[in-house]
Amino acid sequence: MEIFIEGPVSPQLITDTISGFQAENQIGAHNIFLGQIRADHVDGKHVTAIAYTAYTEMVSNKMEEIKTKVFELFDIQDFRILHSLGKISVGEICLFILTTASHRKDAIAATTYILEAIKKELPIFGKELFEDDSHQWKVNRF
Repeated sequence: MEIFIEGPVSPQLITDTISGFQAENQIGAHNIFLGQIRADHVDGKHVTAIAYTAYTEMVSNKMEEIKTKVFELFDIQDFRILHSLGKISVGEICLFILTTASHRKDAIAATTYILEAIKKELPIFGKELFEDDSHQWKVNRF
């Protein structure tokens, strides 16, 4: 399952992905999560962007495990994930998760599960870039 995109996730890509499911007449719910870069303040410095890198081979292997688990745990039709690589500026979308299901509860629960799995299990690294051209590696908060 390929999940990476270079640069930010565009509104058009989000729209196109959702539109791709319109012909599926068993879907009664779409649940969407959008992760956006915040203008955090860290030690008196302002974050201007996050530069994402990943160990893509390991991500692909782990995503197959997560995919299997999601379909075991939740009654969903499908899901899509897009995660940015490269420099993503404050205000831009860096993560898009879409789940589709017959009913909303499964779609919502699956989205939450997928998001937590991404944060905890995937080797995706974010370097916070500050306005003074310094940086630090981001620590995920659970």
